[in-house]
Amino acid sequence: MPIRVLLADDQTLVRASFAMLVASAGDMEVVAEAGTGRQAVDLARSERADLVVMDIRMPDLDGIEATRLIAADEDLAGVKVLVLTTYDTDEHIVDALRAGASGFLVKDIRPAELLDAIRTVATGDSLLSPGPTSRLIARFLRAPDTAMSAVGGPDGLSERERQVLTLVARGFNNTEIAEALGLSPLTSKTHVSRIMGKLGARDRAQLVIVAYESGLVIPGAV
Repeated sequence: MPIRVLLADDQTLVRASFAMLVASAGDMEVVAEAGTGRQAVDLARSERADLVVMDIRMPDLDGIEATRLIAADEDLAGVKVLVLTTYDTDEHIVDALRAGASGFLVKDIRPAELLDAIRTVATGDSLLSPGPTSRLIARFLRAPDTAMSAVGGPDGLSERERQVLTLVARGFNNTEIAEALGLSPLTSKTHVSRIMGKLGARDRAQLVIVAYESGLVIPGAV
C-alpha cells in the first residue's frame, strides 16, 4: 500500500512542487492538500492520511497547534507529522516536537531527501535529521528540573534501556545502537519499542525530548 501523504502549506507553489515530487514516487501518493492548519486537521481526519507534511507558519491555525490536535486525536493515532521550516535554527521546531511531530525538514532540502524523510517518518523507524534536531533541543529545551511534557520521565527504565535511550537521543538508528552496545538489530529495536511503551511516547522524536528534559542527555554533549 502506498504511503498516503497530506501536504499542508499556505504557499500554493510549494504545495504544487511537493505534490509533483511525491507523485513521482511509486510508494506514496498525495491524498489531499491544505492551505491552513485548520484544513490540515480536518483533512487528516477525513482522508485518513498516513503522514502530514506540515509547515509551521500557516494562517487560521499554525502548524504547531495543528500538530497538537492531530497527535491528541485517538482516531488519528497512526498519523505521523513531518514539520517543515525555513531555517534549522527555528526554536518553534522544539515546540512542534513536543506537540507530537515525528521530525522536521528544512524546506531547501534535496528532493530525494524529502522522499526518504517521508518513508522514514511514516514507518516510525528512526528520528529524522538527528543532528539538527539534537542541536535545537539542546539550545531551546527547558531546564531538566522544570515540568515534564506529557511523556513520562526515564524512571523505571533498566540500565540497558537508559543506554539505548541515550543513543536514540544522540541520533543513532537501531543498527547503530546494536553495534554500539553489542546487540542484534532485532534486540535493539525491541528495546526501543519497550522504552516507548514504558514512557508513553508516540515515537523516537518524543524519546529525544524526554531524554533531554530528564537530564539523561546533557545539552552540548551530542
